[in-house]
Amino acid sequence: MSNTTGRTIAAPIVMLLAVVVGVVTTVALDLFLLHWAALLIGVTLAFALVAVLAPMTPDESRVGADGTREEGTPLHNVLVVPMALVLAVVGGLVSSWVLDLQLLEPVAAALGALVGSVLAFVLFHRLAAMMALSFAAVLVAGVIAIGVTAAVLYFSGIPPLATFDRMLEYGTRPNSLVQIINESTTYYLAAVAVAIGFKMKLFNIGVDGQYRLAALMAAAVGGYLVLPPVLSQFVVILTAIAVGGAWAAIAGYLKVARGVSEVISTIMLNAIATGITAYLLTEGRLAVEISTNNIGTPPIPESGWVPGIPATFLGSEREIYGLIFLSIAVGIGYWFMLNRTRFGFELRATGQSKTAAEASGVNVKKMVFLSMLFSGMVAGLVGLPQLLGSSHYYALDFPVGIGFIGIAIALLGRNHPVGIVFASLFWAFLTQASGILPFDGIPQEIAVIAQATIVLTVVVVYEIVHRWGRRYQQQQIGKQLGRTTETTPEPATVSHGNGPDHGSAENPEDANGTPGGSDTDGTDDKRGGEAQ
Repeated sequence: MSNTTGRTIAAPIVMLLAVVVGVVTTVALDLFLLHWAALLIGVTLAFALVAVLAPMTPDESRVGADGTREEGTPLHNVLVVPMALVLAVVGGLVSSWVLDLQLLEPVAAALGALVGSVLAFVLFHRLAAMMALSFAAVLVAGVIAIGVTAAVLYFSGIPPLATFDRMLEYGTRPNSLVQIINESTTYYLAAVAVAIGFKMKLFNIGVDGQYRLAALMAAAVGGYLVLPPVLSQFVVILTAIAVGGAWAAIAGYLKVARGVSEVISTIMLNAIATGITAYLLTEGRLAVEISTNNIGTPPIPESGWVPGIPATFLGSEREIYGLIFLSIAVGIGYWFMLNRTRFGFELRATGQSKTAAEASGVNVKKMVFLSMLFSGMVAGLVGLPQLLGSSHYYALDFPVGIGFIGIAIALLGRNHPVGIVFASLFWAFLTQASGILPFDGIPQEIAVIAQATIVLTVVVVYEIVHRWGRRYQQQQIGKQLGRTTETTPEPATVSHGNGPDHGSAENPEDANGTPGGSDTDGTDDKRGGEAQ
């Protein structure tokens, strides 16, 4: 889009106008309509205002990641604009729903409209085409997964709409929300551990064994070694990191020293870790009797616990794991390492092409080993939120299989620290929401079908749209370069002989009398290239 009238409106003013339109419309319509319908209309009108005023809104930084200008292109108009509208409306609705847990409905709707209106401006002017393609892929995959799950329910004689409604109602209860947050905390750590390996094209299948062995040893240290507060938590966390990293380093060493596939070695190490855990978790070694039918490590003293966060703001009497801040710190560190450090650059470069990385001076074997080491160190943290926030000992009923769930979530979140957050929450929601189904006589495996389907469809659909987007992006770059070549005059050449100086500064016309040394049939372009 271009400013054809010559008039401009400052971007902050446009955003303020959008907020006013969105909030006022929502508040007014809330008197006659349901709050979600009023919010949807309000945010849509705010987005329409932003789109109308876009030609008069100066925004020279609105370019894609490849440097090409996207606004006004067919891809932007067909994909980016609708996707920005959908995301703005969804953001407003989710914000209103969360705020409605503590505030009055009209106030929550107004604040949700404010959030949606701000998102309408930001996304319209900042959402890149490739990011919009990613969101579109997830949306399409979600629709396909819901369709497949609904078909399975229908042919099983179970009403799909009633089942989905039941899951949504149960999964959004206050206590369910706390459980979803707690489960997603552990899922997130497992997925980041897997994603570090994926960035190097390494498949760390051994996260499950790494975190279980690390949790066992950390629980034993915390239970047998009584230390003051803070120091106790620090020692337990450090033990888990060390054990997880050391166990993954075995696979890394075998990979670089003997060429053993990390897939095979980590699977075998999972089996070995299971055997070691079973051997150590017996009475007379590391375990004591916890109850009549359960044994585990000695309970960690209260001084070694990590206090939970009261969830009264969600309307629940339960507590959110205090180590959720550890997951946040790991996510920030993962992003910073990938995008702001030399190691992260070499990690991504090696994952893209080992031969090119070696040619650039990167020690590929060192990168492989360190990637497995860091992946195992993060994997060692997976069991700690449960250990220090809830159970306080490692027993026979300690959660298992989280490492394999982390693989699916890393794929679903495209190995991105923010994408993994939403993937973890979605996975935990399906797991929690399906818990009510057996009481209604519906198989709980419906959630497993939905989870597996959406992972498969996200991977396939994302690859399809991503490749198409890359081709489209390359075509746009080619067109822009072509326009630049047509509008940029050819550089002057210096003659080094007695022959005619075609196209030189002193001889602006060529032998045919054509200005600029260019013939209509392109022959002089060829001669100019040969001269240069």
